[in-house]
Amino acid sequence: MGMWGKRDDMVVHGREPFNAEPPGAALARAAVTPTDTFYSRNHGPVPRLDPADWRLVVDGLVARPLTLSLDHLRSRFDATEATVTLQCAGNRRADLTVVRPVPGETPWGPGGLSTARFRGARLADVLAHAGIAPEAAHVAFQAPDVSPSAAPPQPYEVSVPRDRALAPDVLLAWAMNGAPLPAVHGAPLRVVVPGWIGARSVKWLTHVTARITPSDGYFQATAYRLPPAGDDPEGVALGPLPLNCAVLTPSDGAVLPRGPVEVTGYALAGEGRTVARVEVSTDGGRAWSRAALEAPAGPGAWQRWRTTLDLPPGDASVLARAWDSSGAGMPESPAQVWNPKGYANHAWPRVRLRVR
Repeated sequence: MGMWGKRDDMVVHGREPFNAEPPGAALARAAVTPTDTFYSRNHGPVPRLDPADWRLVVDGLVARPLTLSLDHLRSRFDATEATVTLQCAGNRRADLTVVRPVPGETPWGPGGLSTARFRGARLADVLAHAGIAPEAAHVAFQAPDVSPSAAPPQPYEVSVPRDRALAPDVLLAWAMNGAPLPAVHGAPLRVVVPGWIGARSVKWLTHVTARITPSDGYFQATAYRLPPAGDDPEGVALGPLPLNCAVLTPSDGAVLPRGPVEVTGYALAGEGRTVARVEVSTDGGRAWSRAALEAPAGPGAWQRWRTTLDLPPGDASVLARAWDSSGAGMPESPAQVWNPKGYANHAWPRVRLRVR
């Protein structure tokens, strides 16, 4: 077993902070990702919080500020479960580095996402109990982990708009895949915001604050933004996920025997949408065939897909693309979405194979 109880074959991008993704074949095996296979994205050292002493403070623009223990959350609020896919904003960044370097950023492959069954209380119920004020337009989440990459170093804090915070699918989760949250995944409590970048699903949650403006913390105001361009002085804050798709097996660069090859992958539509279709091509995009697409395990979950291709001997290239329930598709080339931070790559994925 590897660090933090993870598989020995995880692709470890960093040990402190711990950042790792599963190999594609491991991720492809199940609709719900085992906890030892679930990707890990951290900005600083993992806090060690004693569940008995931990408290959640709900404050800001509320009529009744709250201080809640885990027992309070479990006893005062209805528990619910949801199968949700969380995705790092840098997922598939490695494809962008082929276009141009992305200095200083982790070269995530297609495994910077995973799916789990989370259990917890609805954030909306907690905010209703606190009496969120009408003028509160945003809800901020704060945790005690401090990142050396922040300027200046500071506890992690981000926010989501009020309407997203009050949606019934946003959870304050204390369990993952039928067991208490592991430390590396946010114990004793984390936020789960389906369909948004994983950076908004804050781990080791200690404060929920209702406020008028978005969080001005480093990870909201500076990081997790598309850089400024043209007449935009601030860039675009990343939030809802774009439609995405990836090939998990076979892996890029694999050498395969001639004959039928099963190709598997995932597609994820983001908030409020589902994947309608996935197609693959072996001739550079001139002709496409439709892949078999699984139904999602929940409104915030990925959809796995598979197809069988008969590839002739020699070098081969497999492309994939998806459409979602709104009719949106994916850009063809990573060059179309390249940005200096390597965020939000949702271009067609490509794997290169050698068939013998």
